[in-house]
Amino acid sequence: MLKEERQSHILIRLEKAHRATFEELAGELQVSEDTVRRDIDALAKNGLLTKVRGGAIVRSLNPFTFQDREKVYPEGKLIIAQKAQRLIKEGQTIFMDGGTTLCAVALHFPRDLSFRVVTNNQALIGILKGFEKIEVMVLGGILNRATETTVGAFTCREVKNYLADLYFMGTCAVDSKYGVTAAVREDGEVKQAMLEGSLKTVALAGQEKLGSTDHFRVCSLDGIDALITDLPNSDPLLKEYKGRDLEII
Repeated sequence: MLKEERQSHILIRLEKAHRATFEELAGELQVSEDTVRRDIDALAKNGLLTKVRGGAIVRSLNPFTFQDREKVYPEGKLIIAQKAQRLIKEGQTIFMDGGTTLCAVALHFPRDLSFRVVTNNQALIGILKGFEKIEVMVLGGILNRATETTVGAFTCREVKNYLADLYFMGTCAVDSKYGVTAAVREDGEVKQAMLEGSLKTVALAGQEKLGSTDHFRVCSLDGIDALITDLPNSDPLLKEYKGRDLEII
């Protein structure tokens, strides 16, 4: 079967079933799972599907709007939020970008510590106004209504006015080989600006984001200092992220 025929089969399969594993597709196409992975990588790069751990999902199932994402994986976000609290210290300046996981982190902030949050995440404003000891610096720029973030060249320039002790990075996808990638280029550019201006960068990724990629590359795994997931540290899914200079939380 030609490559084009295999890829067409994969897309048709996803339109019908919405998701498929490497194993399922390899059996249907009578090829190796490595061949299926290469086909899915190619289709993902062209924006025709979303690669996830163990397979792929139809692009429309990848929660994109802020309102949709609020409803997805609430238990995992709570675990990540609780793990993140141990990194927060008195007097810090903390970068926080877009995403509902960052909102979960903010909801669990300690109320007895004074620190500063610099963010382009408009949804955080309503949460953080209830924390009297937290100074909130809101970055300007172009409002992306879908993600409720400010983005663009102005946002990136404003980021450069700050040096952060800690950067909580929201993620679209994290892969052990390809690093952190983003679904929206402008979002990825803000992440790069915050990454450059932070002393410690901590990526936040639920298990559904591990082993997946999107089209805009933010940084390699070497570019981040720690990875917080909703998995126990002993989980086999984290094995490929260990053995390098990366703290797994």
